[in-house]
Amino acid sequence: MRQMRGVRAPSLLTWLLACLALASCGRHAAAPSPQAGAPPPAIRYEAHLAAGGIAPAGAAPSNPHQGDRAVANSGALLFTAMNCDGCHGGDGSGWVGPNLADGRWRYGGADAEVFNSIYYGRPKGMPAFGGALGAEGVWTLVTYIRSLPVPGDVPTESWVQP
Repeated sequence: MRQMRGVRAPSLLTWLLACLALASCGRHAAAPSPQAGAPPPAIRYEAHLAAGGIAPAGAAPSNPHQGDRAVANSGALLFTAMNCDGCHGGDGSGWVGPNLADGRWRYGGADAEVFNSIYYGRPKGMPAFGGALGAEGVWTLVTYIRSLPVPGDVPTESWVQP
């Protein structure tokens, strides 16, 4: 083959990149599913730092399954499957992790606050399950936890009477 003066032959890398570019033509990335692990919309979390001191818009989410007994039953299965009982004990009665049925909450016991604790995790032991379960799975757990009966006697009762 005869080579022209001043013109270089394309390198192997150039040919490889050209082939890859042509091969990818017409392919489109699959659209992510709504449960693809994206954080739920409109959640304000007090521990996040806001740039310039201005917090982004947010609201407290509400439990779409509040009081649904069938979802609470599914949540009981999920509670065991995700090994929540390994820290929080059977039926959320407490063990290494706190009791989830006694109505006392370090980070707040409203549905949205319990959701945040499960979804984002908490310091000193509570992992974030939002990436593994998505918002729907976390709401299922919240529904189960809120369905737990409050025990008649709590072993760490306060000496101060209300």
